[in-house]
Amino acid sequence: MSDIPTHTENGNTLSLGALPKAAFATLSGLDIFERMMAGELPAPPIMVHSNIRMKEFSEGRAVFTGLPAREFLNPLGTVHGGWISTLIDTALSCAVHTTLQPGEFYTTTTLNVNMVRPLLETSGEVICEGRIVHRGSRLATSEGELRDASGKLIAHGTVSCMILKPS
Repeated sequence: MSDIPTHTENGNTLSLGALPKAAFATLSGLDIFERMMAGELPAPPIMVHSNIRMKEFSEGRAVFTGLPAREFLNPLGTVHGGWISTLIDTALSCAVHTTLQPGEFYTTTTLNVNMVRPLLETSGEVICEGRIVHRGSRLATSEGELRDASGKLIAHGTVSCMILKPS
């Protein structure tokens, strides 16, 4: 019996957890996401618990979907801004991740989210796309939008990430 937690959805079983350190040392950021999507590397557990799913990746671009749920409502009955911010941080930071070379890793230093309309539990699946604006040797920035199923803008934001190399 494996001690690695898994999640099965639509017939696909993904392992969940932190990436093995060897993956960062030998794979590019884009390779890591391709292997996560194929189930060869673990997916972050926060995605399952937050109803956030990987959709597609390319160099400097990451797309995630999210499904609002009752668990994410604030006292007023709309989806909490923290859930919206989590989805935006995920997509925009992962856009940075797709540009990493083997041996590099990153951490978010700044997250700016602008919510322009309420998101409801009944809104259905939303989509968030992040795109690189700048990729330097030590700092990267990305921007993106969160849209509902009809394409209406729910929120937009920017992320800055510090690029790190192991000492």
